[in-house]
Amino acid sequence: MNTTAMDIHIVDDDADVRDGLAWLFDSRGWKTRVWQGGDVFLDAVHALQGEWGLAVVLLDIRMQPLSGLVTFERLKALGCPWPVLFLTGHGDVATAVQAVKEGAWDFLEKPFQDNMLVDRVEQAMQALLARSASERELQRLRQALASLSPREREVLGELLRGHYNKNIADHLGISARTVEFHRANIFEKMGVESAIELAHKLGQLQPAGRDGEPGSP
Repeated sequence: MNTTAMDIHIVDDDADVRDGLAWLFDSRGWKTRVWQGGDVFLDAVHALQGEWGLAVVLLDIRMQPLSGLVTFERLKALGCPWPVLFLTGHGDVATAVQAVKEGAWDFLEKPFQDNMLVDRVEQAMQALLARSASERELQRLRQALASLSPREREVLGELLRGHYNKNIADHLGISARTVEFHRANIFEKMGVESAIELAHKLGQLQPAGRDGEPGSP
């Protein structure tokens, strides 16, 4: 996904700052949405009802009626995954640093260079894209694991213990040919080509259960 498809939310109670930032990013091909305060921004976010999409937030610290920090805390409480970059004056640096420690992506001290701001926003977008892709892959793996039949899950458990087809067949009381059939189905569903790749993929999910059994989806 191209980062220009993302929204940049600019939340600042200073109209000149909002317009200047919107012009900066619009001129570089990004989509911007401007908000005059944290309250109206949060109303719009809440209306999304968890359908977040991809976006980055530029948030001024000193705003009325809600400060940037309060807005940030409420945004986190909603479970919104968007990276937040604080824009702060000199006296707010310590506060902004604390916000970063509590989960904000970054902060920029005013006045800042346009190129620096654009670079930071681009970095936040790239990180969000990478995280989104990783989350989609984990979801695909969970769904694939859930689609395995009870017998396939038994064979999977044996594969993860490093057993060969003949040993698996002996342990489960089935033929080696049947084991090979289930093994092929498992590989196809999980999107892997080897037992090593399979173990690596499952390692991305929750820790394995007892006796090497794969965790529940």
